[in-house]
Amino acid sequence: MSPQIPAGEVSMDGATLSLTLPSELRMLSVARAFVEAVCQSHRLDRTTTHALVIVTGEAVTNIVRHAHQNRPGSQMELHLQILADAVVMTFRDQGEPFDLSAVPDLPPGELRIGGRGVYLMRTLMDELTCAPLATGQPGNVLRMVKRREIGAQREVG
Repeated sequence: MSPQIPAGEVSMDGATLSLTLPSELRMLSVARAFVEAVCQSHRLDRTTTHALVIVTGEAVTNIVRHAHQNRPGSQMELHLQILADAVVMTFRDQGEPFDLSAVPDLPPGELRIGGRGVYLMRTLMDELTCAPLATGQPGNVLRMVKRREIGAQREVG
């Protein structure tokens, strides 16, 4: 059974689908279901869909725990754009500026719990950037791009 796009603050602007959520860990499943449903409705292959769902979970977790520091009342936005040659995901938060380049790569084989979110995003995505909001207000824009094979069909089975 295909997941349903969750009800709530879902909007569509042209080819971009957007979801606004409270910054709470319980929203992980909502964000993941949103991404999975959009991927399935656009017939993306399983590998791409799985990668996008994983990085969504990591991004949401990092926003809640680090950017918003579990502050009640904070919100996050997820924008998903499906292009012919790529999928572009953008997350916006209301946290303090974050320097993605300050996060070191983990040494291969290092075993530890936690601290792998940025590593997974770097590994699974083709592009990863993070910049402060241009408005001058607190917040960041995390942008991830996953390139697609043109004409790739969804795996059936």
